[in-house]
Amino acid sequence: MAERTLTQTTNGPRTEAASSGRQFTPRVDVYETEAEMLLFADVPGVAPSDIDLRYERGELTLHAHVKPDAPRGRAVLEEYETGDYHRVFQLHEAIDANRIEAEYKDGVLTVHLPKPEAAKPKQVQIKAG
Repeated sequence: MAERTLTQTTNGPRTEAASSGRQFTPRVDVYETEAEMLLFADVPGVAPSDIDLRYERGELTLHAHVKPDAPRGRAVLEEYETGDYHRVFQLHEAIDANRIEAEYKDGVLTVHLPKPEAAKPKQVQIKAG
């Protein structure tokens, strides 16, 4: 189960604070299959080039920056905020770091964390004799 293989270590800033000082905690869903762990993170308003995703020594760090939009006229109501998304997870499952992939679409970052062959379940053949 994913609850046993991934724990959140911090929501707090480990990087410089955003210019606005706002820190956001992205909502995350994590799923586990026999082949990989899948992480889905909501980071709306972020350009793919403003996402920093790192995996090092069993720790997955997600940092993303929401930049202010160009002025469109005189603001009547402004509810969209700028700032930084930040989340860190400790992975207890072995991950093949060389095969990690991520894609970003419609405000959702999808991270594929493949398990190495040695960590995948293996059916053991029984010989009759």
